[in-house]
Parts: sequence; structure tokens; C-alpha cells
Amino acid sequence: MRLVQPSLRIRMALLYGALVLLIGAALLATSYILLDRALSQIALPPNPGDVTIIDNATGGRTTWNPSDARSLMRTGALHYLLRDGLLYFGVIVLIGSIGGYLLARQALRPVARITATAKQLSTKTLSERIGLGGPDDELRELADTFDEMLARLDAAFGSQRRFVANASHELRTPLAVIQTELDVTLSDPNAPPDELRRMGEVVREATNRAQKLVDALLALARLQGREGQTLELTEVVTLNELIPNATAAAKAEAVTRGITITAEGEPVRTTGDPRLLERVIGNLVENAVRYNVPGGWVQIKTESVGAGANRTSRIVVLNSGVPVQPEEVEGLFDAFRRGGRARTGQRGAGLGLSIVRAIVDAHNGSIAASANPAGGLRVEISFPASADSEASLIS
Repeated sequence: MRLVQPSLRIRMALLYGALVLLIGAALLATSYILLDRALSQIALPPNPGDVTIIDNATGGRTTWNPSDARSLMRTGALHYLLRDGLLYFGVIVLIGSIGGYLLARQALRPVARITATAKQLSTKTLSERIGLGGPDDELRELADTFDEMLARLDAAFGSQRRFVANASHELRTPLAVIQTELDVTLSDPNAPPDELRRMGEVVREATNRAQKLVDALLALARLQGREGQTLELTEVVTLNELIPNATAAAKAEAVTRGITITAEGEPVRTTGDPRLLERVIGNLVENAVRYNVPGGWVQIKTESVGAGANRTSRIVVLNSGVPVQPEEVEGLFDAFRRGGRARTGQRGAGLGLSIVRAIVDAHNGSIAASANPAGGLRVEISFPASADSEASLIS
């Protein structure tokens, strides 16, 4: 199999040898032609006649014509060139092939390092890097690109492991509550009806929590699985009209805690799925209420920014609350993060902002968050404005 399919190193050596062979053959042929022409142009005396050569030792006589000298010199020189030239030519081709093999091995050494690193990789060794170094050439660029890919894979697998661990933890909590309540209540054969009812309510609450977590996980998986695909439903949506229904779920908790929710701003439109866009606003408001302080406030603002093809529809949700460190803001959009803390005992699965970011990405929008100096957050979402937004403003 090695002879049928030679390695790249051998193929490169053969190519180097073939190149030397072609160049050598061309040089030999050129030398032969030039030497032949040079000897053919040697000037001779006009009509020299025959010359008699006398051997002093024997007294013999030989007749020789100088005109034959050019033919004899030409024949001898060309014969010497072909005989010895071919010998040297073979030596040069052999040296070129060996040198080509050594050069190929040296040139392909970085590729061998990349191959060795790739063979050692697994889900537990994604931290391995090539770290080629050396001159900034194509092989260095290939190795750096491979290292960057490994870094992305390492981050992706790490995020997946954390996601699975956090999801398992979140699901274990309501299941543990259900199991405990059932064991405690059923261990008493004479449990009164009030105790059974209390157990049922606790189990129902834990079941609802698990159901909401599963729904959130499925929603996030669907959104992430549709990355790069078009939305199932696309229509022109006026974002202001979604606010009342989006905030309805959070109003009961807001009233209980004395939190005021207000909305203001001009009508803004975008193109997308109204169900998903309503969920964006609802999740942001629920998050703003849940992590607020008693007697706090939540503000929803809508505005249009830019003009023409660069026009965007913006939603801004601001809320009061406890101070948030600036370095913790970006982590709030990770799954199972609550107020910068992973997997606390507070309500909610910590997937709200992760789902928001996935929906925004699906609508080709952008999201940014910042900490308010007095406490709380400012979340700003921008969507591409619909084509009729500019026309409605002009009319």
C-alpha cells in the first residue's frame, strides 16, 4: 500500500527529482547544441593542402589534411560531453532527489506536529495546543487556525458540560422535593386529609417548576438548533403592541412587591415572529421584577434609531435593584445564571436571558446590558426596522 500510495514526503521528493531531471536534461541538451555550433565555426586556413608527417624513429611518412582536424575535434568533444556529462547528470539527479526528500521532511515537520496533536485529542484533552511558533508563514497560519479551533471546541464542550450539570442539578431539586414529600406523607398510614392536601400542593408546585424548566430547556434547544435557518413565522410586528401581554405574567409579583412597571416611547416595528418577540419582552420584564427590590421600578422604552437601511427598532428595559458588578453583566446571559450567581436557590431556572439572546440572534438583532450605577440593569435590544417603518414615518 505504501508503494501504491506513497506518502506526501516521498511524492515531494519525486517531484524535486523530476524537476532536477528536467533542468539537467535541458542544460545537457543546450550544452551539446552550443558546443556543436562552436566547433563547427572554427576557422581553417584557405586551401591548406595535404601535410606530410615524417616519423623520425622509423622514417615512415603519413599524409594528413588539416581540414580533417575540425571534424575530429567535434566528434571527440561531443563524445566526451555525452559520456561524462550523463554520468555527472545522474549524480546531480540523485543528489537532487535526496535533497528534495530532506527538504520535504523539514518542510512537513509542522504538519507532523499538527497530526500528532490531532491524534491525541479527545473531549478531555481539548486544552492541548500546537504552539508552532517560528516564521509567520502558511504553516504557522494553519497551526494558529487549528489552535483557535481547539479553543472554540474546548469552550463549547465546557459550556455543554456545565449546561448538563446545571440542568441535572435544577431537575434534581424538584424531584427531591417530590420524593421527600411522598416518603414523609406515605410513611404515616393515618395521615389526615389536610396533610395529604398539603403534600399534593407541594408536589404540584415542584412539578410545575420541573415542567417550566423542561419547557425552557426545549425552547432554548429549538432556538439554538435553528441557528442559521429562517423563522417559522415572519411578519411585520409593532413591538409596542406586545408589551401589555408580555408584562401580564409579571404584574402579580410586581403588585405584591410594590414594583411599578411603566412603558413609554414611539411605535417601532420589526419583522419576525410575534410569539418569540413577545417572549423577549416578557422574559426581560420578569427578570427585572424578580431581581428587583421591594418598592422598586421597571421602565420599558421603545425608540427608532438611524435612518434608511440602517434604521433599527430599539427596546430598552431598565430596572432598579441591588448593585451588579460590571464584570458580572456578560455572564448573566449564560444558562443557569441568576444575578451573576450560578444555580442559587431563587425562583426560576436561570434560562430567561439565555432564551432572550437566542431569540434576538434568530431575528438578526443585537443585545447589550450594563449595570446601573444606583443598582439594577439596563438591557438594550436592537432589531432591524421593518421596510414600512420609514414609510409610515414619512406619511
